[in-house]
Amino acid sequence: MTSIDAIVAGSAVPIPASSAPSTATGKQKLDGQMFMQLLVAQLRAQDPSSPMDTNAMMSQTTQLSSMEQLTSLTSVTQETFALQMRMAAAGLVGKTVGYTAADGRPQTGIASAVSYAGAVPMVTIGSQSVSLDAISGVVSAS
Repeated sequence: MTSIDAIVAGSAVPIPASSAPSTATGKQKLDGQMFMQLLVAQLRAQDPSSPMDTNAMMSQTTQLSSMEQLTSLTSVTQETFALQMRMAAAGLVGKTVGYTAADGRPQTGIASAVSYAGAVPMVTIGSQSVSLDAISGVVSAS
């Protein structure tokens, strides 16, 4: 049985799995460049008298294409979600909204402004700046 060596990003030299860097979160990102490095390393290490099966090569190329499309789709989905949050926050301006204050008590007030400076829009209610995800209800202004 042969051991599989790891390839560190930015390096074309295989590193034994026992000395490969580990991540604290246990989650690694496999991008197109890393995939190509693995494929090149595999091609370099193959036995010339027994080359890689063309079906296996096509399968790996298809996997790379699929991975790139999924990565692109993930990015578009994240951008769409961010835009939806911005639109939802903008739609609150002028309406009475309910939210949970820092002390844990429910509060209400009229949303007067929205800030998009952070990852989650902040809605100004009276003198308070409240995160969009802390708003619990909306009532139309009369």
